[in-house]
Amino acid sequence: MFHIKKQRFLGVLFALLAEFALVSCMGTGGADKETKTIRILATSDLHGKFMPWEYALNQENKMGSLPQLAAAIKEYRTDHTLLMDAGDLIQENFAEIFVGQDEVHPMVQGVNALDYDVFVTGNHDYNYGMDVLRKMIADLKPTVLVGNVYDESGKPLADGYHIFDVDGVRVAVIGMVSPNIVYWDSEKLKDCKVTDPLEETRKIIDGIQGQYDVLVGVFHMSLTNELDTPNSGVIDICNSCPEFDLMVSSHQHIQIVSEDVNGVMVVQNKYMAQTMSLIDISLEKCENGWSITDQKADSINIGDYDPDPELTETLMPYHKTALEESRKVIGRLEGGPLVPDENSPELKDFPYQSDLAIPRLIDTPLIDLINDVQMYYSGAEVSATCLCEKDSNIEEGDIHKYDAANVYKFNNTLYKIHMNGRQLKCFMEWSVGYFEKPDVDKKELTSDEKFAHYNYMIFDGVNYEINLARQV
Repeated sequence: MFHIKKQRFLGVLFALLAEFALVSCMGTGGADKETKTIRILATSDLHGKFMPWEYALNQENKMGSLPQLAAAIKEYRTDHTLLMDAGDLIQENFAEIFVGQDEVHPMVQGVNALDYDVFVTGNHDYNYGMDVLRKMIADLKPTVLVGNVYDESGKPLADGYHIFDVDGVRVAVIGMVSPNIVYWDSEKLKDCKVTDPLEETRKIIDGIQGQYDVLVGVFHMSLTNELDTPNSGVIDICNSCPEFDLMVSSHQHIQIVSEDVNGVMVVQNKYMAQTMSLIDISLEKCENGWSITDQKADSINIGDYDPDPELTETLMPYHKTALEESRKVIGRLEGGPLVPDENSPELKDFPYQSDLAIPRLIDTPLIDLINDVQMYYSGAEVSATCLCEKDSNIEEGDIHKYDAANVYKFNNTLYKIHMNGRQLKCFMEWSVGYFEKPDVDKKELTSDEKFAHYNYMIFDGVNYEINLARQV
C-alpha cells in the first residue's frame, strides 16, 4: 500500500495526477522497489546563545547553546542530512556587543562551524539595519533564503528557494520572513520592500513544479497571524499551499514536535537552542522521481548534551569578552529593590489574588525607570513600556551592565509618536485587554492566554485607573 498525501488531491485534475504517479511507482519493480530515507535537522531562534551562559543574569545556563547543539548534531547527522535554521541569530544574550565589528560575529562563526545548509533570516536579524544584515549574510556559509524582502535598489535580499540533492532526492527549500518586520523595524526598512510571503511562495511553487521530490518551507513565522496581518502565520501558508511536505515554523518559541496543518507536517523549536527538530522522510523510487511513503518527527532536548569541546574553545574568547563587558559597574541602587516582594504594603492592598508578575499589577520603580528614561531621551510627555521578563529586577547595591540587560533585554527601537487623547485612550484600552475579567467570587486575576505578555503596556505621564469589572 502506498501513502499518497491528502493535499495532492486538489480537485479532479490533482486526483488524476496522483493516480498516474501511483501507477508509475507500482511499475518499477513490485516488491523490490528502491527505498531510502533522508533526514532534516532544524533549529531556530538561537538568539545569541553562543555559549551555555545567560549574560543578563550573570549565570551559567545549560538549557541550550551552540556548543551543546554541536554535540547533538554530531550524534544525529547522517550522510543524507540537511541542517537548517529559521532565523533570529545575532540578537539578545549580550551578543549585540559583537554587532558592527569587522570580525565575523560569534553566532555566525558557530553556524559556519556546524556546516548548516540553510539559513533563513528572522525578524530580529533586521534590528541593526541593512548594512549589518548584509554583512551577516555575506559571512554565512550556508545558503541564505529570504523570498519576500527587496533591498533599497529593488533587488531580492537573497534567493527565495534552493533545490538540494540529498542522496539523489531533490529537496526544494523555500524561505520567508514575517511581513510584520515593516512594523517592528520600519525605520531600518523604510527604503526596502517587504512583500506577502504567500504570494511569493505561490510563485515559487508554481515555477518549480516537477523539479522536486520533497518540498520544505523554512519560515520565520509563528503558527497564527500576528497584528491582524494576513499570511503572517504558517497556518495560512499551509492552507493555501498544501504542496508542502514539511513546514519549519519559528518565531513563537514553542515546542511543536509535529502538527498536521492541511496535510503539511509543521514543527517548531523553543528558543536559545533548547530544542532541535529531527524529521526522517522515507521515500520510494518512482518512474518520475521519488515518492514520500512516511514522515516521522522528533524533538531533541539540547540541554541533555555536554558542550562540544572544539566549538567551546573556538568561542571562548568571545565568552570572556562578554563576561568582562557585562560585569562592568555602571551605577548604584540604594533604598531597596526596583520590584518589591509579595509582602509589600502595595500588594497587601491589592484586591485580587494573582500569579501575574508584580510590575503588571502595581506601580513599581522598575517600570518607572524605563518610562523615565524613554521620556528623558525622547522629550515625549507620555511613555509606554512593557515588562520583558517576569523576574526582571535590580537589587540594592552596585548596578552592572547585566542588570540593565535584565531590566530591558531587547535592543528595540524607541519611537516618538504624535497622537491625540482619543488615540491614546484607544491604545491604553487595547493594552488592558491583557487581563481576563476577574473571578469575583474567587478574587483571582489572570491574563488572556492569547495576549502576549510583552504587548501589555504600562503608561507614565498620565494618571489612570483600570476598572477590571468592566469589559474592554
